[in-house]
Amino acid sequence: MTYLDDLFSLTGRTAVVTGDLGSRDGVRAVADAVTAPFGEPDILVHSAGINIRPPYPDITEADWDATMMVNAFAPFLLGQRFAPRMAERGYGRLIHISSQQAHRAFVGSGVYGMSKGAVESLVRSEAEAWGGTGVTSNALVPGFGLTPLNARLPQEPGRVEALAARTIIGRNGEPEDFAGAAVFLASPSSGYVTGQSLFVDGGMSVH
Repeated sequence: MTYLDDLFSLTGRTAVVTGDLGSRDGVRAVADAVTAPFGEPDILVHSAGINIRPPYPDITEADWDATMMVNAFAPFLLGQRFAPRMAERGYGRLIHISSQQAHRAFVGSGVYGMSKGAVESLVRSEAEAWGGTGVTSNALVPGFGLTPLNARLPQEPGRVEALAARTIIGRNGEPEDFAGAAVFLASPSSGYVTGQSLFVDGGMSVH
C-alpha cells in the first residue's frame, strides 16, 4: 500500500463533477455544480492545465487565449467564486499548481510558462486580498514527473534522464512526493503560510 492509498482510505463521501474550464461560462457552471453534493467547499485545488507549446514564432492568439483561460483565468474565477464564502466561514485554502517554468525557461516554455507566472502572481494577490480572514492562497511548484501533460518528453531520447540529473536528489518526482505538500497546504497547519510558492522538486530549483 502506498502513501496515496493510505491518504485516500481516509476519504469519506466523494462526488465527481465534470466540466469545461476552457470558457468563462464553463468555469461558472463547474463552480455551481461543485456546491451541489456537499455545499460550499473549504479547500480549492486548481490543478487543471493545458500545455500548448509550438515553436515560439508559431504561437497564435488562439494558443494564448486557450492557455491563459485554463491555466490562469479559470483559477482567478474560481477564487472569486469561493473565497468570499470561505472568508465568511473563517477558513479557506486556495491551492494553485504552478510550474518550474514560472521561474526559468527550458524545453520551450512559451505561453505555458507565462501562464504559470501569472498563477504565482495570482497567489500573492489572493493572499493579500484575504489576509486576516482565515483564507490562505499558495502555489505548489512541482518538479518534473511523468504526467499526461508532459507525455511527449519521454519520446525525446535522454530528456527524462537529463531532468532527473538537474535535481539534487537524483530522480524525477512521483505522485506521492507532491500529495503530502498539498495536504499540508490544505490543512490548519498551514494557517501561517500564505502568498508562497512551495517548491517540491528534489532540489531542481536550487541546483
